[in-house]
Amino acid sequence: MDVYLPIANLSVNGLIIVGLGAITGLLSGMFGVGGGFLTTPLMIFYGIPPTVAAASAASQVTGASVSGVFAHTRRGGVDYHMGGVMVAGGIIGTGIGAGLFSLLQRLGQIDTVINILYVLMLGSIGGLMAKESIQTIRAERSGVPIAARKRRHHPMVASLPLRWRFYRSGLYISPLAPLLLGIGTGILTMLMGVGGGFILVPAMLYILGMSANVVVGTSLFQILFVTMATTMMHSMTTHAVDIVLASLLLLGSVTGAQLGAQFAQKASPVKLRLVLAIIVLLVAGRMAIGLGYRPDEIYTVAPL
Repeated sequence: MDVYLPIANLSVNGLIIVGLGAITGLLSGMFGVGGGFLTTPLMIFYGIPPTVAAASAASQVTGASVSGVFAHTRRGGVDYHMGGVMVAGGIIGTGIGAGLFSLLQRLGQIDTVINILYVLMLGSIGGLMAKESIQTIRAERSGVPIAARKRRHHPMVASLPLRWRFYRSGLYISPLAPLLLGIGTGILTMLMGVGGGFILVPAMLYILGMSANVVVGTSLFQILFVTMATTMMHSMTTHAVDIVLASLLLLGSVTGAQLGAQFAQKASPVKLRLVLAIIVLLVAGRMAIGLGYRPDEIYTVAPL
């Protein structure tokens, strides 16, 4: 089933693209992550240009976030005040990221930078997840529980001026902290095509000190609007969004997410987290090898 991708300018097997979307959807349903941080590397491995993969993955994350926001809204799990500040920061970050993306494209280094960012990010996150999972498994076997961490924002956050009250999150902090966090997430979303939830959620918990019952919903709320802005920005500036590719990915991810959610109910959360950490580290390792591997054809010819 060959499908032509007009922006990527190549023909692909449509069933394989749907399958890649299903894999990320399966991970999303099983592990509670957006899956976007694996969508782009998997597409790059298949041969999709990194610029098109990153831009199209952002539009897929937008579609996948909508249902999550509605679900958390129904149970009161979204802090719209905090989310609004982070959305504002995310849109600013998207503009900054667009400038960086265009600059790196002109320099001919955008593909390399995307790959390096993924190696650093996936390697760090996979390592931290693996460490936490192993510690939890050891604590369960030894019968000695891990001491619970007190919920408190980072000292640097406490030193920022202009404090606001965020009632749903139970915080009285400066809006500059979530604004800066949103800017960082917006830049990453623009450059890498990720929703940023795997960075945003830990930062909201351990840096901002938000209440755990609103973290996921507020993160999805921010991701929804920032990925929308990212998709629009890519469409107007880089012209790298391939709607055919994004549609095929979304079709697969919706199906995969349902299967993943059913499987997650039957498996141990700690062991699932360890499996995800191993998958993330394997993908990071594969991308690192790709950066240093000398291809058979050093030069390629592409149409202007």
